Amino acid sequence: MSLDHRLSAEHEELRKTVEAFAHDVVAPSIGEFWENHQFPYEIIREMGRMGLFGLPYSEEYGGMGGDFLALCLAIEELARVDSSVAVTLEAGVSLGSMPIYLYGTEEQKRTWLPDLCSGAALGAFGLTEPGGGSDAGGTLTTARLDEETNEWVINGTKCFITNSGTDITSLVTVTAVTGRKPDGRPLISSIIVPSGTPGFTVGAPYSKVGWNASDTRELSFSDCRVPAANLLGEQGRGYAQFLRILDEGRVAISALATGLAQGCVDESVAYAKTREAFGKPIGANQAIQFKLADMDMRAYTARTAWRDAAARMAHGEPFKKQASMAKLYSCEVAVTNAREATQVHGGYGFMNEYPVARMWRDSKILEIGEGTSEVQRMLIARELGLEA
Repeated sequence: MSLDHRLSAEHEELRKTVEAFAHDVVAPSIGEFWENHQFPYEIIREMGRMGLFGLPYSEEYGGMGGDFLALCLAIEELARVDSSVAVTLEAGVSLGSMPIYLYGTEEQKRTWLPDLCSGAALGAFGLTEPGGGSDAGGTLTTARLDEETNEWVINGTKCFITNSGTDITSLVTVTAVTGRKPDGRPLISSIIVPSGTPGFTVGAPYSKVGWNASDTRELSFSDCRVPAANLLGEQGRGYAQFLRILDEGRVAISALATGLAQGCVDESVAYAKTREAFGKPIGANQAIQFKLADMDMRAYTARTAWRDAAARMAHGEPFKKQASMAKLYSCEVAVTNAREATQVHGGYGFMNEYPVARMWRDSKILEIGEGTSEVQRMLIARELGLEA
């Protein structure tokens, strides 16, 4: 397969449009939202009007008829300015609406996707549990089918769930144990739970290190009842479903991490040109030049990695290893670039009024969410044929 990742005219036009939106609309106001731990509803509504939440979906469901590459390009450009806004889009599509698009019935798609594609509503994916973390197969949340009422009765707790408690969240797809295999292993299924369902409680927003302008909550289910028809895909296939969802999501997270890494370069280059010390701009010092050159090189390599994974996915080729490598590399690059950008800014880099301080605090979660760096190394090793 060719590694020529030059963008088509349509993709480049989209990239430039989102780039302008990020700098003209997001950048001037997001700092205040971030400082006050507020969700930027008007920014998200504008992103919806631009069609960003419907980029990879067909027009029959309210989408833009684009592809996954288009979504990732938008995510990267947003993350160059702010990760909270970028992850709201990434999670809203990759985790919120994509499971319904891939595995939903025709009725489920027509019920939920139009509002999700328009940005009028957000969806969330309830996978992680307080005692689970990387061991997603150890799900403790249960769902029992009440045959008399033909309803699923759900009990359990989910944690760290993005987009799950906003005023426009319409649903959360949760994984739950719905039975046991003959060998005793759990049968995990995915079930759509509409917001406001009795027995479904959304916790208060977490106090987080970063991503302060995004919504992250704990969810609890106590005899929460939803119709049997809310089962997403086949019963017992929830584990396989979320494995595929996470494979694709890693490419999107890699794009987000690349955007943050590039944003650190953008901010540091601009600062180095204007900040003077000892009678000259600090960017004239070779030590700073080398630091910025390395930062730009890392961002470029990360971009090449996620675009390669996206191209393989688009061509129907195996991409699991490439997605894990892109996710692993770009997220570690983001942390490194954020640290270096803070260093370039000196004392100002420690002040939250400067974007690099926000980027520094936003970067660490990238090595944890949607598969830790350790998990990515395990997956790569398995793709190399090494035993688990």
